[in-house]
Amino acid sequence: MTTGSTYSFLDVSCSLVGPGIATTLGNEAGSAEEGISIELQADKNTMTTGADGGYMHSLHAANAGTVTVRLLKTSPQNQILMAAYNAQRISSSLWGKNVITLIQSNADDAIVCTGCAFVRQPNLEYATDGGTNTWTFHSGKITGLLGAYS
Repeated sequence: MTTGSTYSFLDVSCSLVGPGIATTLGNEAGSAEEGISIELQADKNTMTTGADGGYMHSLHAANAGTVTVRLLKTSPQNQILMAAYNAQRISSSLWGKNVITLIQSNADDAIVCTGCAFVRQPNLEYATDGGTNTWTFHSGKITGLLGAYS
């Protein structure tokens, strides 16, 4: 039974490295309250049941997924990401070569996303409140470990 553990986004570091870019996206990057999400594209298992009640599990090999980074509109990282997006989209030899690494130091979580490509530039809104810019990446392979809070 775990009690007394503390989570904080202050312990999250995240980097994006690829053609024309090496930047941070975690704590102190102007992250929005919603932060960073990492989601696998598909289930790891399919279960098939037979007419007689028997069952079969099928383990899927794919580890592809989506990384979503939400930044405040005023974050300087938006300019860096837009420059990288514009540079990488000019050639297929530059596309899908980014690596995103997320570390949560208090729990020793470590997630590595390779083969990352921008999905699109963020939708831009100009309104009374500044809002956020959401950057989405498709990742060919997401691997990692979740640690334990002390």
